[in-house]
Amino acid sequence: MSVLTSLTRMWLTRSLKPFSFKNEYDDILPYPECEGLGLYIHIPFCKSICSFCPYCKVKYDEELCSRYIDALINEIHLVGNQHNKKKTVTSLYFGGGTPALAADRLGDIISAVREHFTITDGIGLELHPDNVTCDVLKMLKAVGVTKISIGIQSFRNKYQNILGRSSFDLNAIKNALEKVRFETVSMDFIFALPSQTLEDLKSDIDTAFSIGANHIAIYPFIDFTFTDSKVKAMAKKEKKALLDSITEYCLDKGYIRSSIWTFSNEKDAKYSSMTRDNFLGFGCSATTLLKEQFKINTFSVEEYIKRISQKTLPTSLTIRFTKRQRMVYYLFWTAYSTKINPRDFESFFGVPIKKMYGLELWLAKLMGFVVEENGVYKLTLKGAFYYHYYENFYTLAYIDKMWEIMRKEAFPEKIEL
Repeated sequence: MSVLTSLTRMWLTRSLKPFSFKNEYDDILPYPECEGLGLYIHIPFCKSICSFCPYCKVKYDEELCSRYIDALINEIHLVGNQHNKKKTVTSLYFGGGTPALAADRLGDIISAVREHFTITDGIGLELHPDNVTCDVLKMLKAVGVTKISIGIQSFRNKYQNILGRSSFDLNAIKNALEKVRFETVSMDFIFALPSQTLEDLKSDIDTAFSIGANHIAIYPFIDFTFTDSKVKAMAKKEKKALLDSITEYCLDKGYIRSSIWTFSNEKDAKYSSMTRDNFLGFGCSATTLLKEQFKINTFSVEEYIKRISQKTLPTSLTIRFTKRQRMVYYLFWTAYSTKINPRDFESFFGVPIKKMYGLELWLAKLMGFVVEENGVYKLTLKGAFYYHYYENFYTLAYIDKMWEIMRKEAFPEKIEL
């Protein structure tokens, strides 16, 4: 696994140099120069901890959550006050954890954001199914949330039990969504669970659209080494057949594919907190991607609060990209949308993509991973699967290793990947 990712990294970056994350950061972040900038805010609190979930989260405690939100607002001002002029950003997404546990403070957080940033494309927020009530949805809409993503994982009791999730009231969710409308209602599902079939997933997809979703995300199950999950991921051959079948089913239904595993039944229904050229992250474990650097905040809630109280950024690690490394990062996340536009690449980097990766694009076409249509490279079904397959390697070789260390050390000295 690590050999494959290392060889790929060396080939694509044309260097033996690893991705080196160091315990350092810029006091002043150069985000005003970034176009297409998005915002992300992490709320790490959950009522219960799912064994399969790899994200930074802690058991909800009212007093700790209150202190955390105070620190979060101060971090927003700490970064926003670095520059005098308001910055226009594309979107703001809240993830977690369970952001709705801080629903009564969301207005304060969003007000702090609006002091420094102008949001053009709306505000999105992740929800646990238990939070999908009329009262919560009305509160979210009142503070400006325009998009919601509900972590269903599966409507089937069998898979809820496998994942350690409690059952939820389907009719209550449907009724709440009928009474309180949002621009995008996305529902998340997990595929490649033990013995999961196409019929299982078709049922989940059909149910989602029938109760009010206009967007769905079907993520593969990834067996992170540091979680307590006992669930075993599906074998490669079965997984490929299932992903291909899901995709064909959704396309036959006329759904719009907006990324490797997201589909919508309305043209303007979109939900993605990651596929942006640049973004600022606030909160513990939140990441920031700028033109020449990527940084990640500490995973420790208490250390995060402590840093902010000292009026210091809570950055744990930073990587300073070489140009090729930044290109690889750009291409990886752009390919997630299933297409790469050479004009966008040249606009971002000031150099034609064929000059930098002409051989790789030729090989990708030869192997049937992409087709070229009107000058844009689009992933085929085969290409989409192998993107997913490599993404699984990337996640376990890089993200798994980094997150495992950062869960134990608030500010590690260095990590090389």
